Amino acid sequence: MLVSAMFTVSWIQRHNEMTALLAAGVSRVRVLTPVVAAVIAIGLLAAANRELVIPRFRDELSRRPQNPLGDQARRLESRYDGETDVLLGGKNSFADRKRIEEPNFLLPAPLREYGNQLAADNAYYMPANGNRPGGYLLDGVREPKNLDGRPSLTLSGRPVLITPRDAPGWLAPGQCFLVSNVDFDLLQGGEDYTQLSSTAELVRGLRNPSLGFGADVKVAIHSRIVQPLMDFTLLFLGLPLIVARENRNVFLAMGVCMAITTVFWLTAIGAQHLGEIMLIDPSLAAWLPLLIFIPAAAGLAESLWR
Repeated sequence: MLVSAMFTVSWIQRHNEMTALLAAGVSRVRVLTPVVAAVIAIGLLAAANRELVIPRFRDELSRRPQNPLGDQARRLESRYDGETDVLLGGKNSFADRKRIEEPNFLLPAPLREYGNQLAADNAYYMPANGNRPGGYLLDGVREPKNLDGRPSLTLSGRPVLITPRDAPGWLAPGQCFLVSNVDFDLLQGGEDYTQLSSTAELVRGLRNPSLGFGADVKVAIHSRIVQPLMDFTLLFLGLPLIVARENRNVFLAMGVCMAITTVFWLTAIGAQHLGEIMLIDPSLAAWLPLLIFIPAAAGLAESLWR
């Protein structure tokens, strides 16, 4: 947005339009108002797109171009359930049916009464429905052996591994159910999940002990909140420099814009990295670039009102 605004202003000055407007008594503020308004509108639209549109198509956007329908195998990376300490893993995942091929779930010590792992032909993610919790339905259970007639296993008084003996109404022989709050989209998507989720979903994820979100997600949440302010600050860092110099060289103006943008975002990325590794507070990591550059932007913007 800064580059677009700078290009527009430089083009006006290149053809002496700014000089003519100032000679006619039109102030710089009035000339630049449409440009600033456009930047604000696009910034707000970008935020709305990130929060409202992209999360609705997260599953489709996270797929590879070779797998538009989600019916092809995708390598599954293991992930811990932070609440139960179960390591969720398997051979491949299929997005169309939320299926894990040859699941292999490593159980923690409190759940190893029947064995160290759960192995089956397939596992299907099922969201919570009524009295049934959310989790993974394992079909064609191979390990542990003879699980059908055994009682369910609990953790801190809550059922975690449910067997057909205790749920004959919805579990058939050769099946079992592992309770987990780790959504299939997160298990399959990894980093794509957090990038394509809305801020509200990330906040709920922080409150979900199963997901185990860390400082990087906290930094991402604060960064999203300050993103519109970052865009406007960057605009008012570059715009006064171009207008004050009345530079007619479009390419030089673009170079100035790129230099400003580079310094600004290197500072922002550096601060975010410090927050992710917990050297500074995650909230400070997101707000630090504004604390540094807003005074400079306010000082430079004074030339626009003259």
